[in-house]
Amino acid sequence: MSTVARREAGPAQEDFPMMLRQRLTVVAAATALAAAGLAAGTARAAAPAAASTPKSGTLAASCSQAYLPLPDPYCTPGAYNPDVTQDTIGQTICVSGWTATVRPPTSYTNALKVRQIAQYGYADTSTADYEEDHLVPLELGGAPRDPANLWPEPRYGSQPAQSKDSVETKLKNAVCGGRVGLDDARSAIASDWTTALSVLGL
Repeated sequence: MSTVARREAGPAQEDFPMMLRQRLTVVAAATALAAAGLAAGTARAAAPAAASTPKSGTLAASCSQAYLPLPDPYCTPGAYNPDVTQDTIGQTICVSGWTATVRPPTSYTNALKVRQIAQYGYADTSTADYEEDHLVPLELGGAPRDPANLWPEPRYGSQPAQSKDSVETKLKNAVCGGRVGLDDARSAIASDWTTALSVLGL
């Protein structure tokens, strides 16, 4: 009987190295894809090292409203368009109409807005009450489609989405006018758009 048992166990033992090789191949492929994604992806703005603020909103919420009128920095740290650098602003953000060439379609941003409204746990789920905002604006070379740079910014409250638009325009004019460096402007608005102008002395 022991001989039969050993014979029956034989194929499984022979299959084990093959299964192990297959699993290692899958892991290696996943690692390669992840590395390729990072290489081809957008640069991310600096984000806090670890989340310590309790999440608010519904049980389904994964992002906190505690930072409003700013986004949750762990969900929306900001991200940059690698094509826009201090050396290329004359061919990109400082060219009239350039942002229209990189702005994502509403079919993309509206779908993302619905998902992120749920992630932020907003009680008001009407998409009309939110602007799918680029934290680092396209005018400063923010990443157009990266979810880390997009969030549903409320159109209501003491500092609604519309208030940020004028800050973005002033920063872009300052960068294109040579009064502020691109990296400084991006960092200031990604950290806190409500204080960005004063931090930069504008």
